[in-house]
Amino acid sequence: MKEYSEVFVGLDVSKLKISVAVAAGGRSGEVRFFGDIDARPAVVGSVVKKLAKPGVKLHFCYEAGPTGYELYRQIVALGHQCVLVAPSLIPKRRGDRVKTNRGGALSLAKLHRAGELTAPIAYGAIADHSNQTFGVLAAAATAALIIPMVLGPRQSLLQ
Repeated sequence: MKEYSEVFVGLDVSKLKISVAVAAGGRSGEVRFFGDIDARPAVVGSVVKKLAKPGVKLHFCYEAGPTGYELYRQIVALGHQCVLVAPSLIPKRRGDRVKTNRGGALSLAKLHRAGELTAPIAYGAIADHSNQTFGVLAAAATAALIIPMVLGPRQSLLQ
């Protein structure tokens, strides 16, 4: 059996830059801020390759947002695991507000290592843009069915 170590990478993604934090596997593993990188695919690829040492299994996670699925597709194409997390599914303590990219990346790395993050949808099926469009349509259809049940027949979102 091949021995390997696990490394959990939290990414706080924005349009122009990505903040990267790394958490070593195990409860007492070191959690450190790797740095801010440019959001271009070539730079992301070089950082992923730098983190991917022999015998190291990388687990990436980032918060779903307006940047889309391109980062997810790139990381999976490089042979690593990646989880997109809905902002509403990230556990937060009452009154705890992370206002920096660095803090967000560190928090994601720690929570991913602890197994506290769950993907809202099975993102393994996201292979191309047609699946992404279907996912958006499915989410909208589900919301259209659930919202009237929650609000009741006489209420609407506009009231």
